[in-house]
Amino acid sequence: MTSQTITAAASGTWELGDLTVNRIGFGTMRLPQHGEALTPGAVPRDRDQAVRVLRRAVELGVNHLDTAAFYFSPLRSANELINRALAPYPDDLVIATKVGPGRDPSGEWLPHAAPEQLRGQVEENLRQLGRDHLDVVNLRVVGTASIAERFGALAELREAGLIRHLGLSNVRPHHLAEALAIAPVVCVQNMYGVGASSEQREFLALCGEQRIAFVPFYAIAGAGRTAGASTDDSPQVHAVARAHGVGAAQVRLAWTLHQGPHVLAIPGTGDLGHLAQNVAAGALRLSEEELAALDLPPHGTA
Repeated sequence: MTSQTITAAASGTWELGDLTVNRIGFGTMRLPQHGEALTPGAVPRDRDQAVRVLRRAVELGVNHLDTAAFYFSPLRSANELINRALAPYPDDLVIATKVGPGRDPSGEWLPHAAPEQLRGQVEENLRQLGRDHLDVVNLRVVGTASIAERFGALAELREAGLIRHLGLSNVRPHHLAEALAIAPVVCVQNMYGVGASSEQREFLALCGEQRIAFVPFYAIAGAGRTAGASTDDSPQVHAVARAHGVGAAQVRLAWTLHQGPHVLAIPGTGDLGHLAQNVAAGALRLSEEELAALDLPPHGTA
């Protein structure tokens, strides 16, 4: 694969409501800093480098960015970088953000926003991005309790024109059902990757049946989570990577996209080379045999 010439269009498209996006997008969580993401004292990334990565992503056909106002390091915020790099925004660019969590200026986490605080979080994203509306706002959820009040508050902001489409992040099936009784949901962002549990797979399938985009986070990192790609990829992942002449991260991304036409990927990086490789993964086609092998336990044992 010649990753330098492959664009995000090779991954195919999906609709987030009335917005069409390429299935390979870009996650900005790691863009403001080096190393572990979302931790106080993270080392800021060079602003010019981050801007170059964002602009190159768009050049490579990426038109779906995932961000949040709480993605920031001591000197950089993801939203500020997006604004600096890409405003005035291309007409086809879809920026999805999320609300619920918050961090104080020092980076320490705050309690999740109450329903009446969500408008302030939405307006913070609008201000940082320089937009008069947000394309997609995901309600980030922790725990199993009802989300009706908070999702209802976002639905009101959608009716007011501040939000175009609504989504959910880190949720269970009952949360989705609860939200759908209030307003349309265009996407669900949940952890998902090679080795996903049967419950995770069932939820992914449920979203597909309802034509709701499923947007995995940590698809590359797996158990490594915010620390980045793990180094303990299974022999099956390495074997498929060798067969195609690509890296393990590209295999993980390709496997993710093979889980259904409604599955979108939002890998993030601050490295131009890794960006090209991630986008190129959208053109990687895995055989049924390879997909079956990747679904086996690490050593082929039950």
